Amino acid sequence: MTALRRTYRDQIVAILDRIVTDQTQAMDAARDAVAAALQNDRLIYVAGSGHSHILAEEVFYRAGGIAAAQAILDPALMLHEGAELSTQTEREPGRAEQVLARYPVGPGDVVFVASNSGRNAYPIEMALAARARGATTIALTSLTHSQQISSRHESGKLLHEVADLVLDNAGSYGDAGLNVGAGTMQMGPTSTIAGVFILNALLAEAVDLLAQRGISVDVYQSANMEGAEAASEALIARWRPRIVGL
Repeated sequence: MTALRRTYRDQIVAILDRIVTDQTQAMDAARDAVAAALQNDRLIYVAGSGHSHILAEEVFYRAGGIAAAQAILDPALMLHEGAELSTQTEREPGRAEQVLARYPVGPGDVVFVASNSGRNAYPIEMALAARARGATTIALTSLTHSQQISSRHESGKLLHEVADLVLDNAGSYGDAGLNVGAGTMQMGPTSTIAGVFILNALLAEAVDLLAQRGISVDVYQSANMEGAEAASEALIARWRPRIVGL
């Protein structure tokens, strides 16, 4: 068992190394877009469906995360109200516009759209709708997976083909890349770990970049740290008028 555990660890480390080494230009462009949005008092949105919605929740109201992060969430696209329903709903044309109507996305904002395959209507239409509203859109997807499938959207396009910037999670086709048993089963997904790393790294870099310019950004600290609860409550009060679900 230890050998399999180490193989999985090595695989994840290799993926993170490829992301850092092979995507310098894309990561820098995404960081700069986030920094520009924060400097101009705009919001950073993250959208996803199924397990990709975990990435939206990761940046939202997060200890060690920015207050200007807005998760775009729809219960029908998540898993707790019906896992199979989530799969069906993300394929429905028009769903993204319905969901986005609850969020004031506009020019200067950044919208990350996470989808490992990038083939279903929801992520594609989310990127298109956000771009139409003037936001910078960043796809967080698996190019290896996307290049082996067809789109389910009427445009025939995949998520990475409709976004302003593309970040590859460097995962394998089907996401699960760990051979289990006699090699007949694939387990060990990597897209969530890679996506969480990409988002948190970019947000931290953007905040650090602005700090070097003398610009401060509101960042949550854990309310469970001694003496931190009052500061956390003050931050929530300041951002509640702008952040849906806070």
